[in-house]
Amino acid sequence: MVGIVLHIAGHAQLAQWLWAAAVMVVLVPISRSVIASLVHRHVGVDVIALLAMAGALALDELLAGAVIALMLAGGNALEEYAQSRASKELTILAERAPREAHVLRQGRVCEVSASEVCIGDIVVVRAGELVPVDGIILDRPALVDQSTLTGEPLPVALAPGNTAMSGSTNAGDSFEVEAVRTARESMYASIVRLVEDAVARRAPLVRMADRFAGIFLVLTLTLAAIAGAVSRDPVRALAVLVIATPCPLILAPPVALVAGTSRAARRGIIVKGGAAVEALGRTSAVLIDKTGTLTLGRPHLMSIEAHDEAMTPAQLLRAAGAVEQMSVHSLAEAVAHAANDAGPLPIATDIMEVPGQGISGTVDGSRIAVGSAAYLAEHDIPLPALPETPHGTAQALIGVDGRFAGTLLLEDIPRPDAAELASALHAVGVHRVVMVTGDHQEPAQRIAARVGISEVRAECTPATKLDVLEQLIHESRPGYVVMVGDGVNDAPALAASDVGIAMGSAGATAASESAQAVILSDRISRVADAIAIGKRSRSIALQSILAGMTLSILGMCVAATGHLPPVQGAVTQEVIDLAVILIIVLALAER
Repeated sequence: MVGIVLHIAGHAQLAQWLWAAAVMVVLVPISRSVIASLVHRHVGVDVIALLAMAGALALDELLAGAVIALMLAGGNALEEYAQSRASKELTILAERAPREAHVLRQGRVCEVSASEVCIGDIVVVRAGELVPVDGIILDRPALVDQSTLTGEPLPVALAPGNTAMSGSTNAGDSFEVEAVRTARESMYASIVRLVEDAVARRAPLVRMADRFAGIFLVLTLTLAAIAGAVSRDPVRALAVLVIATPCPLILAPPVALVAGTSRAARRGIIVKGGAAVEALGRTSAVLIDKTGTLTLGRPHLMSIEAHDEAMTPAQLLRAAGAVEQMSVHSLAEAVAHAANDAGPLPIATDIMEVPGQGISGTVDGSRIAVGSAAYLAEHDIPLPALPETPHGTAQALIGVDGRFAGTLLLEDIPRPDAAELASALHAVGVHRVVMVTGDHQEPAQRIAARVGISEVRAECTPATKLDVLEQLIHESRPGYVVMVGDGVNDAPALAASDVGIAMGSAGATAASESAQAVILSDRISRVADAIAIGKRSRSIALQSILAGMTLSILGMCVAATGHLPPVQGAVTQEVIDLAVILIIVLALAER
């Protein structure tokens, strides 16, 4: 712009220098980028722009070259802006890794770094702490929450001799483990390495424009060569190159995809860059985790069975809830929440709790005990023969004044909108929906049936989830596979998928860091919304590219006849750019 003012003011030489400088500012870095791409046998849209700018310098058509440089820099800036939300993987994984351990040494409990724990050390895991290393549980049972590692939604009771995995949380009383692996070799460290490997293996997404670049480049060079040879005028060949400068290819995809990220953000979906929006638009299959993703990831009261004729199920729930509201255990919170929904609860007194086993207290003059069979037995409450608890469920037994009164059955349940997800995904062009989980086959099939998913892969570790994902990717090509998850155990698959979508409503997690998109609400149906936005944005970008290329080809034909000199060709190219952007704006305004 300064050059134009100087040219009008009669300082033509200074204007030429400024335009040459503008061209060089873009030409030097783009030359390095193009050479690097060609070394790897990759031809992108930047090649034509490079040839046009170099030709403008050689033939002293510097204003045309400066306009091309401006458009190329603008397109790249838009693309970088579209990717500005991208964050580094592994940050939260590394922050959540167990850092400290309490080790028994010379009869004392010493606090040391988790990396200093040796095989054979006795480690004390206090209530609420992360297990720092993989270890064998010693002389007392342990209650651990392994949901972030295995996908099992409910705390697991581990007997002495079982292995507690690093990264799981002590949900009961303190216990001791004998370290069988160092922190570097532990389960948690192996998940971190899986994520690192997945990120390294993930192929970069090819820019939409680059898929058209090869054909367009051959067409442009052929037409420019014919125009120059027939007219014996290199400026005419340059005019073809100038109007062929693929600004529609450079500008259309970032504009459409940035608009897609904005539209997704308004729906509570943060998409980390335009490339991820484009990839969502190519989705043909979805792999989705169960616990915490399709389900709420926490227990809910499913049924009440009264064994005492003196108490109705409602009275039983009220009594149990009054005691359980004094506990922070996940099962206790579920019972108390269900009881509160039925009405105000009295305040229990004389509370006594054994973490991970049960709790007792006095409610309206009656002594209420709620907990495991072992806990009620310790309180001298005789129990009848009880049916085996199905996989994926938990039961709380209730005793009233020394007699067995009833059972509460709890289970992780699907999200309220999960039943709509499969049909919504099929409606936006997804051909396969597969549920994957570390949970047992029985509860996995039960949840899948309730949400309308027919393909299930159960009892998967983080490594086998990767295997399932890779198989699905192979079977779905040329379409893309989206992985949806929420926990540490999903992070490797989220990182390795074409697009990873994390349920991030509970805050920053390893899943959110490894994913390319994060859903901020508790609505799993937003997965279908994200894919629909991606498909629409990609469709608009493709329409804009084709319209821009058509207009550019018409302009090239006019330039080849000598009726469109380089500077006028550059201006014409800008008119085409504005037309392309207008197409995008009008298309986006339709909804």
